[in-house]
Amino acid sequence: MTKEKTSKIDHAENLLKQNNYAGAISLLEELSREFPEEESVLLMLSWAYYDSGNIQQTVRCLNALLEREFSRKVFTGFAFDELVRIYKQQKDFSRLVEICERAVAVQPDDIGLLNELGNAYLQSGRAGKACAAYEQLVKMENDNPVFYCLWGDALFAAGLKKESEAMYLKAGAIDPDQRDHYYFKIAVLFQKAGNHQDAERVLTQCIAVNASNPLYYCSLGDSLVGMGKIQKAREAYEQAAQHDAVRAAAYYNRLGHSLMNAGNFAEAATAFQTAINHEPLRTYYINLSSAYEKMGLADRAETLIREADKMTGA
Repeated sequence: MTKEKTSKIDHAENLLKQNNYAGAISLLEELSREFPEEESVLLMLSWAYYDSGNIQQTVRCLNALLEREFSRKVFTGFAFDELVRIYKQQKDFSRLVEICERAVAVQPDDIGLLNELGNAYLQSGRAGKACAAYEQLVKMENDNPVFYCLWGDALFAAGLKKESEAMYLKAGAIDPDQRDHYYFKIAVLFQKAGNHQDAERVLTQCIAVNASNPLYYCSLGDSLVGMGKIQKAREAYEQAAQHDAVRAAAYYNRLGHSLMNAGNFAEAATAFQTAINHEPLRTYYINLSSAYEKMGLADRAETLIREADKMTGA
């Protein structure tokens, strides 16, 4: 690197430190035209554009660097990683898929790139393509439970619920010490899809494997609320409180929110009151007030708000 080039780069760095992006960009563009082979200049230019808020020009510079990365035998992936980050931030999933497909075409045996491609397909709503990518990932490393979970996520998104559950069961078979952890993941997917009956079934399996985790009882309670089985839901939350008495108030507060979301305001008020009985925090009084308000008991709601205002608890 010549002294003149070094001097100009140093000057550009100083301009960037002063937040003089226009001056730095002008100088770096000049340097890039004069020394097109100098990748450090092009990289600095991309950063200057990014810091100035010009994402379009940032992408242009990074794509120029990416073309050079693709042409090498050893794929460094720096420009690729930056473009992936930007496309995710911009929610530009079509370009995200395009760049990931190109990277996998260049490096078909790179597990990380294939994983990124599967994720890109999922984010773009192409669940079928994601399934194929993760199936290939499992073929490449068939003893990794995480990859079976990713495949399971894609299968669930594609509407293949039984096949998805089978992948999570396979993950549990590979890593039996974490079997309940994988069962819980598929249970959460069922819950998010509003399928509380299957969620209840799988959560019961979780508890059979690990009966000491309060989270499983809380999640089971949520699904029972979703199915209208309020008494059983309350019993599940009581189990959570018994396994972790220190956080009992928080569990009953969560039950209250679950009941509120289901429109069971009287039962929610009971849950919030139980939370207060365990730990009289201000937020629990406010939640109880909201339940009373939904029940049309405005006077009781206002009384609780005044009590809450006198408290200093969180």
